[in-house]
Amino acid sequence: MARAFNFSAGPAVLPDEVLARAGDEILDWHGSGMSVMEMSHRGKEFISIAEQAEQDLRELREIPANYKVLFLQGGATQQFAQVPMNLLAGKGKADYIVTGEWSKKAVKEASALCDVHIAASSEDRAFSYAPRETQWSLRRDAAYVHYCSNETIGGVEFHWAPDSGGLPLVADASSHFLSRPIDVTKFGLIYAGAQKNVGPAGLTLVVVREDLLGRAAKGTPSVMDYKQQAEAASMLNTPPTYAIYVAGLVFKWLKQLGGVAEIERRNIAKAKLLYDFIDASGFYRNPVAPEDRSRMNVPFTLADAKLDAAFLDGAEKRGLLQLKGHRSVGGMRASIYNAMPIEGVRRLIEYMQAFEARRG
Repeated sequence: MARAFNFSAGPAVLPDEVLARAGDEILDWHGSGMSVMEMSHRGKEFISIAEQAEQDLRELREIPANYKVLFLQGGATQQFAQVPMNLLAGKGKADYIVTGEWSKKAVKEASALCDVHIAASSEDRAFSYAPRETQWSLRRDAAYVHYCSNETIGGVEFHWAPDSGGLPLVADASSHFLSRPIDVTKFGLIYAGAQKNVGPAGLTLVVVREDLLGRAAKGTPSVMDYKQQAEAASMLNTPPTYAIYVAGLVFKWLKQLGGVAEIERRNIAKAKLLYDFIDASGFYRNPVAPEDRSRMNVPFTLADAKLDAAFLDGAEKRGLLQLKGHRSVGGMRASIYNAMPIEGVRRLIEYMQAFEARRG
């Protein structure tokens, strides 16, 4: 059976090469006689897998030695609470930039733990743009500044690393992690759920500067304490072993392609192809300011919302899956992560053209 083109926002498409290799190794990893799913996380076999995954990620992301890389559980949603638990350092204040649904969820969790100040928001235009730093009102005594660098639902992406005025900058980079080069040194902490560009659901990546460790609030559970997890090499408790293994395969795949610079080139080409088509059409519309459009998540609406069900039905019959928009905003959404080939975007556009010709 031919593979479909999966436009899901997450869990999302994985590279065929990675899935094939994982399949080949599922019963016996490298002559060990075991599946990775059966290995002890304390055994030499899995420790070698985890260490190689971290090394490859550090190379891909150019992560300096004074940053710790953590492979955790709980998803990015757990980080909404874990970040303030670890970074407030007794200050009790944190500033947040709100650009969509995930930013709002982060604010809700943090508000239970500290005084949250909305330093900037794009809600005035239905979360359709990324506020520039000139619009931000930061408090100098805040413990950190948090923002979502790519809003999966609304399709808004920061195409620059903001200047936080010397405060630790925290980014929820879940839906565009490893899709483009970034300067890690501009951030205090970056976190990302793996199920977009890195691997299967169940793994969360945290890259945190060492000087921010050891600040956990009294009462923070051990497994939620970044310092304790760093000291235990992310194995304070049993880590998501198979997800780490698959992530390691994805890192190797990316390196073989030419690294993050090459995947960015491909992502720019895919996004341009789809946005150019939408903009030239009178039938489809993307609501996001062109300069802030996400390369990963492309929401769009049809001229008549009554046609949505027919559009989705026809797409599925053509092997174009998971195009329904998030329930909070409706419409359609094509998530074109790293592993989505450009052929998938071309096939989607061909279908959109045909649908418009019949129904437009």
